[in-house]
Amino acid sequence: MLKLYGYWCSSAAYRVRIACHHKRLAFESKAVNLALDGGEQHLPGYGVLSPAALIPTLVDGDLILNQSLAIIEYLDEAYPDNPLLPDHPTDRAQVRSMAMQIACDCHPLNSQRVMKYLSQKLKQNEAQQRDWYCHWVKRTFDGLEAQLERTAATYCFGDQLTLVDVCVIPEYETAQQCGVDLSQYERLAGIVARCRKLDCFSLAAPQSQPDALQGR
Repeated sequence: MLKLYGYWCSSAAYRVRIACHHKRLAFESKAVNLALDGGEQHLPGYGVLSPAALIPTLVDGDLILNQSLAIIEYLDEAYPDNPLLPDHPTDRAQVRSMAMQIACDCHPLNSQRVMKYLSQKLKQNEAQQRDWYCHWVKRTFDGLEAQLERTAATYCFGDQLTLVDVCVIPEYETAQQCGVDLSQYERLAGIVARCRKLDCFSLAAPQSQPDALQGR
């Protein structure tokens, strides 16, 4: 069985859980508590799996794989049922490009370790940290909302659930929880509402994870 190392409220781990449930892949969740005693991701045992001390990590037999987009693309190729990338090369490239706007341009700037650095090293107060977070979310969603005018239908890229939706939903939900004003993103809001009705999103949701239920 696949093993997925993650944390219940990690957006990157959330993406991979969505992909696994969409593709109906059984997997064992292995909790890595990012908040306990400085973070379990820094423990030597986990360092064998992720030298960079990041989550998520997928273990599939002898394969140990880090980085959420690489994991999802591997799953899409190794387990091709219910694909998350379109068949045509130009469509696949567009989906990757849109997904990377979230996973590569936005999320890393607002990750836990960056926010911790702003707070502890640069002595930014809560208001300054919030301004930082909101700035990069809105910059990303502004561009994405404009793109959706030509790509969206039921989902972000036509009527097939794709890697874009898998990346967008965790980022959107985190922004909501942080109080970012998302009222101007009408197309995106409609897609999020439709995605939330799917089992793969409800099963993967942070509040449904064992480590969340156990108070970890």
